[in-house]
Amino acid sequence: MSETGTQARTAEGESGLRRSLGFRDLVVYGLLFIAPMAPVGVFGTLDAKSHGAVALVYVVATIAMAFTAFSYAQMVRVVPQAGSVFAYARAGLGNGAGFVAGWMAMLDYVLIPAVAYLFSGVAMNALVPEVSRWVWTALAVVVTTLLNLWGVRAAARVGFLVLAMEVVVLVVFVVSALVVLARDGAERGWLSPLTGDGSQGAFALSAVLGAVSVAVLSYLGFDAIASFAEEVTGGSAKIARALLFCLALAGVLFIAQTYLVALLEPVSSARLAAEPGRQGAAFYDTLDAAVGTWLHDLVAVSKAIGAAFAALAGQAAAGRLLFAMGRDRRLPHLLSRTHHGVPRVALLCAAVVTLVAAVWAARRDDGMDQLVSVVDVGALTAFTLLHASVVGWFAVGRRGGPVSWWRHVLVPVAGAAITVAVIVEASGTAQVVGAVWLAVGLAVLAVQGSRRAVPS
Repeated sequence: MSETGTQARTAEGESGLRRSLGFRDLVVYGLLFIAPMAPVGVFGTLDAKSHGAVALVYVVATIAMAFTAFSYAQMVRVVPQAGSVFAYARAGLGNGAGFVAGWMAMLDYVLIPAVAYLFSGVAMNALVPEVSRWVWTALAVVVTTLLNLWGVRAAARVGFLVLAMEVVVLVVFVVSALVVLARDGAERGWLSPLTGDGSQGAFALSAVLGAVSVAVLSYLGFDAIASFAEEVTGGSAKIARALLFCLALAGVLFIAQTYLVALLEPVSSARLAAEPGRQGAAFYDTLDAAVGTWLHDLVAVSKAIGAAFAALAGQAAAGRLLFAMGRDRRLPHLLSRTHHGVPRVALLCAAVVTLVAAVWAARRDDGMDQLVSVVDVGALTAFTLLHASVVGWFAVGRRGGPVSWWRHVLVPVAGAAITVAVIVEASGTAQVVGAVWLAVGLAVLAVQGSRRAVPS
């Protein structure tokens, strides 16, 4: 039997996962993980870094991430398996590269939910300060884990309601901003979100590109859709469409909201750059000044609930990654067990790690910074291997029909160049943690290789 045929048989006949997700469910999971108002927390940082051209930053970031989405769409059609980039790199580059891709992706899939849970706990603590933020954080982990254990379909239904709430809040924000702009005019020039506000001198492309290295992190999570390849009805083409649709929709939402907030922002980008302490709350401060505290509170509540369910989607993806690596015996085989089509062992393991990381961070003043610095390099390294797997499968292995040099070589090579450039721009802490995690993974891989080499 051919390799592709074996993979298809494994994916459909022996996975133990239940096919129950449609296109809408995939989009819900993708948008939940990304979060429709993801720029809220980083708006001030991006505004300062880009010299006020914050909407242009998201235009460029959307285009940059489109290369990664396109590579995902290429691989999910030929390797429709749970495990996402782990399965793709294994098929396109070999077992060792597959393990490294999955190992690095674990930093993303397991710890990004911890960041989201912590964000939810911090937001709820601000609304109900009598309850410690670590308690809110732990409660969010427990509730969403129970939903995931209930089943992917049930979690998607609840997630749809939460996503609908986030979209409603986003619409309220857009309408309120347009009313204020029509009544009072803009604080900055109408084109300034695309050209800069001029407070730090002339437009600088280097400043925009520097901010893009931060903005692309807002998109981390859209790739989680690929991890449900064995639970979707109607074939892998639906996964590919959902990936591209989620990225395009997220890009439109991010560009629109940052454009409007930048027009309303009363503080110049130069002042934000000079006073870093103002950057984290810049989005909320602008809402307070331009619209009123009611919208600030509404957005805060939406972000608190939305962050918890972003973590739900991330935890579900993490469970599928651990399940796939366990099934391939790259992690303990116990992780591949399912119960009524739900990989409960893998989900519980992911939940425990996330709970420990989130509660630890919630009890520290610098917990958010510590977590964020860890996850980014892992995801970007996995993306780089994803792009390489496209070249390996189609151009080098000559599998999947005639080679298209722009789809199978040009796009993935450009995508890999972008992800490597973002890694280079990452913080020193992130690079060190990523290197240490990679070294541990290589050591684990070497031990596994030596055990398999010993005759039975």
